Amino acid sequence: MLSLRDESLRDFLESVGSKTPAPGGGAVASAAGALAAALARMVVAYSLGKKDLEDHQPTLSRAGAVLSRTADLLLELADEDAAAYGLVNELSKLPETDSRRMREWGPAVQASVDVPRAVVGACCDLLRLLEMLRPISNPRLRSDLAIAAVLAEAAARSGAWNVRVNLDLVSSGAERAEVEAEITRLLDEAARRRETLERECA
Repeated sequence: MLSLRDESLRDFLESVGSKTPAPGGGAVASAAGALAAALARMVVAYSLGKKDLEDHQPTLSRAGAVLSRTADLLLELADEDAAAYGLVNELSKLPETDSRRMREWGPAVQASVDVPRAVVGACCDLLRLLEMLRPISNPRLRSDLAIAAVLAEAAARSGAWNVRVNLDLVSSGAERAEVEAEITRLLDEAARRRETLERECA
């Protein structure tokens, strides 16, 4: 499978829609987050150089660089999610006593939880940045900023689905409880920030 960063959008959609285990929901979640970051970067691009935002130019420049890195990170996580799910799917077809499955199962399951967990975290970071940008960016693009917020929250919620479905495979009850508490907290925060941004952009 090609890296998401090397595929055209049409090819990615074809890959998602085909009868293959990956790319699936995890890659779609990451792609939605990357789109949110790219859209926010457009808002920044239309805010740079504006005289009435002169005091905020250094902050906007830094934000643009962060948004670019965030989009890259989310594309990387899309590839990692596909790889993690593919390995778990492959190992699950082996007998439980198979030496390879016994050796690789734990790390594979951990990756299948950690990767979408990172997507949730990255999207919450993105929402914090969007909230900071709202009062210092071009107000003509407030609808784009709001759409970025909606996409970022959707990506976080989507990533959480993959965390939770794979969390059932983790043997430690204490770890499952810790991750579940973190995901719940992050989703609550994401919802609040998205709601605030939509209200302030209206």
